[in-house]
Amino acid sequence: MKRSEKNSFVKNLKEDLSNSSSIIVSHYAGLNVKETDQLRKAMRDNGTKFKITKNRLTKLALAKTQYESISDLFTGPTAIAYSSDPVAPAKISTEFEKKFKSFIILGGSFKGEKIDQERIKFLASLPSLEEIRLKLIRLLLAPAQKITSVLQAPAGQLIRLLESHSKKKSN
Repeated sequence: MKRSEKNSFVKNLKEDLSNSSSIIVSHYAGLNVKETDQLRKAMRDNGTKFKITKNRLTKLALAKTQYESISDLFTGPTAIAYSSDPVAPAKISTEFEKKFKSFIILGGSFKGEKIDQERIKFLASLPSLEEIRLKLIRLLLAPAQKITSVLQAPAGQLIRLLESHSKKKSN
């Protein structure tokens, strides 16, 4: 990488991380190309970014940010998952750690606070922002659906009564 590319990488990563509410750091050594592609696709489908990092450049990007406390995790073949949704990176990373032995979660950060694997697993157990939104919409729509069914019931009963009455007259 040229110096200008490195500067651009650091600047872009710093900007991305400043818009994120959680970061998960992991070792990915031993994953083959197919497994890495599966991981990237799962992250992308859930609105999470996943990058295989250059440790020195990532540490530069973390400097003077709320995530500076996790810079000690960047040793060896590391990758980061980050998103504005605090749950998605933890959820997907935890699923992949269970699925592939060579994918190991090292730690992470949630809104600037360094978190260990226990807290990451707790985050992973929470519903994502999308799941919470869907539940809220269902709760808001439920009363309207019930009112509609109550209002339609008398009309349906009236139609059934008229049909049965007309059948009796025709017999």
